[in-house]
Amino acid sequence: MNNPFSKTSLVRDIVNELPKSSDVFKKYRIDFCCGGNIPLNEAASERAVNIDELMAQLEEIYVAGENAKEDIEVWTNSKSDVIIEHIKKHYHRTLEEELASLSPYVTKIAKVHGERHPELIQVHALFYELKKELLEHTAKEEATVFPMLLKLDEPNVENREEIIQHIIELEKEHDHAGAILKELREITSDFEPPLDACGTYRLVFSRLEGLEGHTFMHVHLENNILFPRYLEA
Repeated sequence: MNNPFSKTSLVRDIVNELPKSSDVFKKYRIDFCCGGNIPLNEAASERAVNIDELMAQLEEIYVAGENAKEDIEVWTNSKSDVIIEHIKKHYHRTLEEELASLSPYVTKIAKVHGERHPELIQVHALFYELKKELLEHTAKEEATVFPMLLKLDEPNVENREEIIQHIIELEKEHDHAGAILKELREITSDFEPPLDACGTYRLVFSRLEGLEGHTFMHVHLENNILFPRYLEA
């Protein structure tokens, strides 16, 4: 799997290609916004960062993104317990990390640019509504619904209808999250930042679009692969 960047790639171009790389740059205090027009190796040298370690972390982000694209084919014929562990590790944990990392950026652009771009106030409100919804949803799945779901694989389950109702409720919550994401896309003009947008502004829009794609894959894996096994039984 070939990376779309190298040690001589510009920092800003890497962030454009891999929005989550901004967290790595932030950790090392590498300026990816106003000072991002320099090669990666030069930026690393200025901050006394080991370039090989930096490349390895960027590689990990890239590979994680590429692997997510293959989920549908890989998991269609997998056992339910395997799919559930995959969802928890690759979607729930990743989602928690991304929501936590993205939150301060969303707040920052709303405060700094909200007066000239009032749609950012709406973005802020919708993002935090989505964050609350998704975190409560995933916590409920792990604590209650997933363990109950696996019981349906056992014979003579007495509360089958109750478990089915939980699945239906989860699907309704998926629909609500999808509606929020749709509204976010609409008010951001398909996550297209204005001409005067700064680097952080552009970063937020790019990562919101990535969050949308990640959530859609997550929901697809549950709604179209995992849940139908039980709803159609």
